[in-house]
Amino acid sequence: MAVLTKPSLEQVYLPTPPHRPRSYFSGIPVVDLSVTDSDALLVNACEEFGFFKVTNHGVPKELIARLEEEAIKFFSLSQMEKERYGPANPFGYGSRTIGGNGDVGWLEYLLLEINSESISHSSLDFLKEPRARSFCSALNEYVESMRKLASEVLELMAKGLRIEPRNIFSKVVMDEESDSVLRLNHYPPCPLLQGLNGSMTGLGEHTDPQLISVLRSNNTSGLEISLRDGTWVSVLPDAESFFINVGDSLQVLTNGRFRSVKHRVAANGYESRVSMVYFGGPPSGERLAPLPLLLGEGEQSMYREFTWCEYKRCAYKSRLSDNRLQQFEM
Repeated sequence: MAVLTKPSLEQVYLPTPPHRPRSYFSGIPVVDLSVTDSDALLVNACEEFGFFKVTNHGVPKELIARLEEEAIKFFSLSQMEKERYGPANPFGYGSRTIGGNGDVGWLEYLLLEINSESISHSSLDFLKEPRARSFCSALNEYVESMRKLASEVLELMAKGLRIEPRNIFSKVVMDEESDSVLRLNHYPPCPLLQGLNGSMTGLGEHTDPQLISVLRSNNTSGLEISLRDGTWVSVLPDAESFFINVGDSLQVLTNGRFRSVKHRVAANGYESRVSMVYFGGPPSGERLAPLPLLLGEGEQSMYREFTWCEYKRCAYKSRLSDNRLQQFEM
């Protein structure tokens, strides 16, 4: 893994979240997708944590390494050149500023729109240039693999919940109009922390709005999740596996049975963290409400019906740490 050196992000003060975990949490669920009871394991993980790791996922290591290499090439460009492709609004290149409501972090990123089954070139002008041909190819192959993996996981969830049809969740993210995105993150070493053995907010605490997030990162630590009791724990990195987050939309569809996990990322003084996240979202006009199939006798819906477009507008107006689902509760 190549490490990016001499980060040119402006050196500014960013808060360190309190109660930083001192060791890795050993209780993260691990689901082997090749075993027969993986559906039950997935459901248990979604109910307890809203977060788990999948192994034997079938995504070629070479494809993962290829996209990571292309991402590193982009982030290694001069700051002046990278800023030609920003600021992210919401797509494109972003640096430190996350959204338009005051959130900042020690990171730079590319947010890319997925148009049907491939990356939309309109989300980043860099992709239209001849030198980006290899980058585009890697992106499109990776997106195709992520769509298949997300679909497989969502169908196993439906199987574990014993609901039909099995594609009741996956058809939403596999729809041609699905509003899905890919985000490439780079958390460079922070010079201000060197020699201090400390960390800084890379990306503040938040939940993901979509149904499901599929995350892969290099072997650098930094990812933390919040448990049900509010305790923050550190996730041991694993470059060979994928981590899955339950998103707000899936929490709504399951009437709160599946938990949308709150998570954050810390940056440090010495190691560069690179992550690639696929967010599987519904079409703009998709109506979201708890599935009647999952409501027990006498159980009331926790959320009123709303469209994905409504929810996304709400998300764009909020801070990272806001509880966006609150205004849709019954």
